[in-house]
Amino acid sequence: MAEKRAGGWTEHTVTGAQAGQTVQEIVTGTMGVSRRQIQKLTRSRGIVLNRRPTYLAKPVQRGDVVAVRLGGEAAPRLAPVAMELNVVYEDAHLLVLDKPPYLLVHPTQPDQQHTLVHGVAHYYCVRGVRAGVHPVHRLDRDTSGLVVIAKDARTHQRLDEQLRARALRRRYLALVDGVLREDAGVVDAPIARHPTQPVLRAVRPDGEPARTRWRVIERFAAATLVELELETGRTHQIRVHLAHLGHPLLGDRQYGRRGLKLIQRQALHAWRLAFRHPASGEPVELEAALPPDMTQLRETLRGDTPGG
Repeated sequence: MAEKRAGGWTEHTVTGAQAGQTVQEIVTGTMGVSRRQIQKLTRSRGIVLNRRPTYLAKPVQRGDVVAVRLGGEAAPRLAPVAMELNVVYEDAHLLVLDKPPYLLVHPTQPDQQHTLVHGVAHYYCVRGVRAGVHPVHRLDRDTSGLVVIAKDARTHQRLDEQLRARALRRRYLALVDGVLREDAGVVDAPIARHPTQPVLRAVRPDGEPARTRWRVIERFAAATLVELELETGRTHQIRVHLAHLGHPLLGDRQYGRRGLKLIQRQALHAWRLAFRHPASGEPVELEAALPPDMTQLRETLRGDTPGG
């Protein structure tokens, strides 16, 4: 079993059964470090054997101690930007925020400095917290809801593994154009770049596999409130799949342009997250209520429903 020690290092003592394996096999197998992470660690001398520099192909013996520097980052290099953050959950390993609409999770251009990660950098600074800012996943600028920020590389890696294994479950609420007649379903349609508009995505037979589960929460006269769960994480997946169904998001200016007078952005909110805590293994389940603009739109739609 790997154990933490000072300075952000995690170490593992080689057992008799593991003798003869290479340092790399111990690090990637037993200690669970990704190959991508290993590349960074070798450049920064972040892997040692018996507290001395080593090479990945070196065989280990029983009782050897392999140590990897995971965590203990310096204060974030992002420029701190003061903003109000809605903290849903926080501990020594991670931070979960309820992101408002109209805010990028991270910069998409070098000169962008008003993003969620810049706000987290400020949050850390004013509290004297020394931690990394590692978004585990992202939301579109205009999508609101839950975002997980890992505070160290090890936590980020473990949560990323859950995300890829579909063990980190993400559920969304959406208000869509038209009335869905079925109570639930699955959209299983591959997604690729749009053939003529490279910033957009489209359902295409040569695309990457993409699956979205949906179920109806409430029906209105000309719209539906649905819950959606991602099984994959393609760019714009929910928006593309709903448009493919013929029920685009209300307010979505790129994939439907329905209900633009009702709401100023796509009516999509990441409302539930469930995962295993990367340190304790305990289940974590979090929820963020609908934001004011989607709550108001829901009430407006109820008022337009006969008998509502």
